[in-house]
Amino acid sequence: MEIQELKALIKESMREVLREERLMLCKILMPYVDDAEQVKLEAEFGSPTDYIEEETVDMTNWVKHGNQIS
Repeated sequence: MEIQELKALIKESMREVLREERLMLCKILMPYVDDAEQVKLEAEFGSPTDYIEEETVDMTNWVKHGNQIS
């Protein structure tokens, strides 16, 4: 295996590990919401399925691609 291939493999492995760790950190930092609190939140703000599409921003690609939208 050439040095460049090895460097590329290590770089990609590090990206995967960092991505996994970042997702784990997000999960840890996300506050717990019990069922009663969730009912109150839905009563006050409604359900996302009820929102008008123009009022929302789909952040899926932003999250999937490491905070970069191409």
